[in-house]
Amino acid sequence: MTNAHNSITDTHDPFGTALITRLANESYRESIGLAQSSSPLQGASSSAPIVPTAFIGIPDGLSGIAGTPPTFPTTPAAFSAEKPDHTTLAGGYPSATAAYPESGWTEQPSRSATARSGDDLDSGEHLPDSPEVYPFGEPRCNGSFKATDVYAQTVGSPSGFYFLPEPDQRGGLVSGESSGTQALSLVEVDAIRRDFPILHQRVHGHPLIWFDNAATTQKPRDVIEATSRFYRQDNSNIHRAAHALAARSTELYESGREKVRQFIGAADSKEIIFVRGTTEAINLVAQTYGRAHIHAGDEILLTTMEHHANIVPWQLLAQQTGAVLRIAPINDDGELILDAFASLLGPRTKLVAVTHVSNALGTINPIETIVGLARAHGARVLVDGAQSIPHLPINVQTLGCDFFVFSGHKLFGPTGIGVLYGKLPLLEEMPPYQGGGNMIRDVTFEHTTYQGSPQKFEAGTPDIAGVIGLGAAVDYLTRIGMPAIAAYEHELLEYATQALASVRGLRPIGTAATKASVLSFVMDGIPNERVGQYLDRHGIAVRSGHHCAQPTVRRFGQEGTVRPSLAFYNTYEEINVLVEVLHKLRRA
Repeated sequence: MTNAHNSITDTHDPFGTALITRLANESYRESIGLAQSSSPLQGASSSAPIVPTAFIGIPDGLSGIAGTPPTFPTTPAAFSAEKPDHTTLAGGYPSATAAYPESGWTEQPSRSATARSGDDLDSGEHLPDSPEVYPFGEPRCNGSFKATDVYAQTVGSPSGFYFLPEPDQRGGLVSGESSGTQALSLVEVDAIRRDFPILHQRVHGHPLIWFDNAATTQKPRDVIEATSRFYRQDNSNIHRAAHALAARSTELYESGREKVRQFIGAADSKEIIFVRGTTEAINLVAQTYGRAHIHAGDEILLTTMEHHANIVPWQLLAQQTGAVLRIAPINDDGELILDAFASLLGPRTKLVAVTHVSNALGTINPIETIVGLARAHGARVLVDGAQSIPHLPINVQTLGCDFFVFSGHKLFGPTGIGVLYGKLPLLEEMPPYQGGGNMIRDVTFEHTTYQGSPQKFEAGTPDIAGVIGLGAAVDYLTRIGMPAIAAYEHELLEYATQALASVRGLRPIGTAATKASVLSFVMDGIPNERVGQYLDRHGIAVRSGHHCAQPTVRRFGQEGTVRPSLAFYNTYEEINVLVEVLHKLRRA
């Protein structure tokens, strides 16, 4: 990395903003008078950058399943209208051979500092001493974020980020906005990392590097404290009793519902149903809307890149009703072949169930385009948002889907809580999923009258603490701003893509033009399980296996992959460490 990265020049920063920000951050870290719970992120605000919308349409030349071997793009596809040149294969799956020859990369010396006493190992221990070293080139920001040792600062207007709409098209609430407030322009990564206690530990003698975010995300102090405070101060059942604790508990629970509504841009809090997670949400739709509207001979359209939770419930429904499953193919980059998808739609198509972001590949599907195609045939659309909700701004009204589902634990919230969004007219006509207390108006032995949505679908005592914790997670992310998080994570993904290409015999699985978080790969001659275990011995947590997406990984001739996956508390230095360890494994 060059000295220019740290210098302040009249040309690039005539007002010395970067220097002022750095000094302010250093002053914050050195101050002993601030309460631990305070954060420089709170209260800060500025106007959101003006960015253009990148059109996501039907890819050119995607006429078949067999095609090009996955390779790392030389320039990130989100910043390039053209994809890399490939040699078309006659058919079948590409073999698991190295996509790149061994590079001239030189291993960097270990930069992990000695751990402090106790568990006070903060993110600074993961960062290199001066001078900073980025062996794969300085992270390119293209007007989004300029990375330094402890912060990433907005330095211009991002150009062509596919996850940000045009300012004049931001109708309704966008994730990261609690009212009319625009997303924050400053993401203080060091301060963010301090908010996550679990990150400040050593595993097998190494600082923990959490790259298993696609499986679950870690929890900020705000979430931990919110759930703990509920059990300490407010624990009571909801929607019943006349005492003060019941009133407080009910208010906290329904406040969580309203926070989720705003976070995903839903029109009405009655459209937000709390469930145990994405899996239960999909099963709820299958067994209520599906049983009522899908019959023998009707068709349910899925894609090859679905998680098992978006396959098995529809298989069960098909077995129960005589419906038929249709599967849309993907190409060798892991992208949905939209012309093939469109050709599978017809008068018998009653429902399309599609992932927003593939958990195994990271592919971002063009949901608005998919919804438009389905609408032309009168089909309803369910979107699995488990992998998109922590990484991208979400507005369900803009997406146009009928159902949107996600899990709280993927969104830096508690386990055991999830959300089903459904358009209110559909929810009102759907029968209950389960029977019990809370979801009824009146019960006799002859007849029961049900509540309307959402109570109709929330039988029994819900996970009140989980909802409160999820609300705290939404508050935390809203203060930072989802557009800012998406931009920073995009730069991490771009840098990691380039870095992993230096590892001899490493072949990426999933190189779509638009991706989020996930970097799946296989290493020639080394089993995935061994790679995962070797990384674990160096304190790096990744997932190795089929990721509950066996049809997806088998599409690439594999039974599993190694899957690092990123979040906004990850750093460039952690990526450097990952690549160093993979080089060591290759030489071992």
